[in-house]
Amino acid sequence: MVNEFKLPDVGEGLTEAEIVEWHVAVGDVIKVNDPVCDIETAKSVVELPSPYAGVVQELLVEVGTEVQVGTPIIRIGDSAEAPAPSSEPAEPPSVGATSFRPASEASGVETNTAADEHEKPLTLVGYGSKEDAVVRRNRTASAPAAAAGTGVLAKPTARKLARDLGVDLATVTPERDDGVITTADLENLTSAPAPSTESAGPAAPVGGERREPIKGLRKQMGQAMVDSAFTLPHVTIWTTIDVTRTSELVAGLKANRDFAEVRVSPLLIVAKATLLAMRRTPIINSWWDEAAQEIVFKEYVNLGIAAATPRGLQVPNVKGADRMSLVELGAAINELTATARTGKTPPADQTGGTFTITNIGPFGIDGGAPIINPGESAILSVGAIKRQPWVVGTGEDERIEPRDVCTLALSFDHRHIDGEAGSRYLADVARIVGDPSTALLF
Repeated sequence: MVNEFKLPDVGEGLTEAEIVEWHVAVGDVIKVNDPVCDIETAKSVVELPSPYAGVVQELLVEVGTEVQVGTPIIRIGDSAEAPAPSSEPAEPPSVGATSFRPASEASGVETNTAADEHEKPLTLVGYGSKEDAVVRRNRTASAPAAAAGTGVLAKPTARKLARDLGVDLATVTPERDDGVITTADLENLTSAPAPSTESAGPAAPVGGERREPIKGLRKQMGQAMVDSAFTLPHVTIWTTIDVTRTSELVAGLKANRDFAEVRVSPLLIVAKATLLAMRRTPIINSWWDEAAQEIVFKEYVNLGIAAATPRGLQVPNVKGADRMSLVELGAAINELTATARTGKTPPADQTGGTFTITNIGPFGIDGGAPIINPGESAILSVGAIKRQPWVVGTGEDERIEPRDVCTLALSFDHRHIDGEAGSRYLADVARIVGDPSTALLF
C-alpha cells in the first residue's frame, strides 16, 4: 500500500506554496508526525508533518517548485515495501542530493484515492514531534555520474540557485570529491572573472544583475501594501518628544527580577502606551467595513509588531494585548518577534490584527509615514532614540540639557478617524512615553 501526501491548506484558505526544503529522502523510514519538508506560503515558512508512517517511496516535487494545494508531494509506502523503482539513472548517495520524478511518470504503484475513505490521512495542521530522528536506510552507491548530461548531482539549494541564475548544472565542475554541486560552486562560477579578449569594442561593465522571483511572503505583502495605500485615505501626523524618563524606566525594569526572563526595551513602554491611550480614543481600534458600510469597533486589541525577516516583512500580532500585564506583554512581544525573524510565524499569528507598531529606530531612522496594515485603521511608527540638546524647565529655570529624543508618527484612515481623534490619540501616547508615571491617569 502506497499513500500520497497531498499539499494541505495550512490555514487561512491558502491556495499554493513553495517547497523550501526536504527533511527526508527516498528510502527513509518515518513515523506519523515526523517532519517531511518546509513550505513557504504567502504568510510564512511552515513545517509539514507526515500523516503516514512507512518508507519514503518518492519525492514528487523539487525544491523551489510552487505547487497548488491538493497536489501530491510525496509517496509513502508500508515499512515492508522497498522504494518504488525509478527509470532515471542511478545517482550516488549524498547529503541533500535527491532525485525527483514527476507523478505522471510513475507506473505500477497503488495510491490511495478519495474512494479509500477508511484510509484517509490524519488531519495534521501544526507542527510535528521531533523527538525521534528519521531512520535512514542503507543505500547502495553507484559510480559517480558524468559531469554532463543527465544524472548531475547537486544540493537542492544549488539546483534552485542554478535556476534563478539561468546556469546549466551540466556545465558546472564541482569541487567536492563526491561530485555533488553546491551553492559555493555556483557562486564561484558567477564571481569568476571573464576571460580576457582583445577587442576594439567598449569594455564590458563590471558586475552584473541578479534576479529574484517575487513570490511567497514578499508577493503577498507587496500586494497588501498596494491595496492599502490606494484604497485607504492615509493621513500621517507626528511629534518629537523627550523620552529620557522612559529610558530611565527601561533601565530600572532590566534590574527588576520580575523582568528577568523578558528582554526590556523602549518598544515595550511604547506598546503599553498605545494600549492605554485607546481607552480615551477607541475609534483608533476600529475598522471601516466598506461592504457593510459600518464602522466596526473592536473590544479587544490584537497588537501587531512589524518585523523584518529574511523573507520579507511580517506583522505577527499579540492576541488580547490589552488584557496583559507589562511582564506578560513583554514576554509575548519577545516570543513573537523571535519567531518572526526565523520566518516561521504561523499564519494564525499574522491575521486578526487591530493596530500595528513599526519600530524603525534600530535602523537609525528618525521617522516616517507608515502604510496601514490591511484590516486595520492606524499604525504607529517609532523612530530612533537619540541624545540631543533639549530645552527643559520653564521661566527663569529654562535651560538646555542633553536628553533622549524620539519621533512618533501615526498614520490613520481618514474616512472615519478625523484629525481631532488622531491628534488626541498620538498626544496621549506621547504623554505616557514622555512621562510613564502619567499612565496612572488612564
